[in-house]
Amino acid sequence: MNYADIKQYDVANGLGIRVSLFVSGCTHACKGCFNEVAWDFNYGSEFTEKNIDDIMTYLEPEYVSGLTLLGGEPFEYSNQEGILPLLRRFREKYPMEDYDVHGKNIWAYSGYLFDRDIVGTMCKESDMTREIISYIDILVDGEFHEDEKNLKLHFKGSENQRTILVQESLEKGAIVLWTPPAG
Repeated sequence: MNYADIKQYDVANGLGIRVSLFVSGCTHACKGCFNEVAWDFNYGSEFTEKNIDDIMTYLEPEYVSGLTLLGGEPFEYSNQEGILPLLRRFREKYPMEDYDVHGKNIWAYSGYLFDRDIVGTMCKESDMTREIISYIDILVDGEFHEDEKNLKLHFKGSENQRTILVQESLEKGAIVLWTPPAG
């Protein structure tokens, strides 16, 4: 897997100060995409164990809220193989049951729809997808629609996109949406 960028301090792609991994490669090709250069699977640099080590170091300060995966498309099968070792390391250090203690979480952005594509198809076809989704706290799903662009939305670009509480949705068997804090 290649990656386009790693941002050590990101406040635009999830709640709080985050470390963000922008993977390379996307087949959605959304008109008006903010990161069109990352559609190319060969763009950027090879994602290595050293990158994982660096990201884990960037996550250590108490003020860092967590990790965000975006791109490109993290749920392209070729990218899942690259991000899975990172997510395993993250959850070893910051288990979900310790969320209240550490406050570290994982956000992901995908043009695929959570219910139809990821859970409805990809999780049924791939153990890797099932494992990845088991680590994610919040997913912003849906392709970017330029005609529904809204700059006032919290952490997403177009009205059709949903901000989903993943574990709660899996447990309930229905979409549970995240509501941004007031203020």
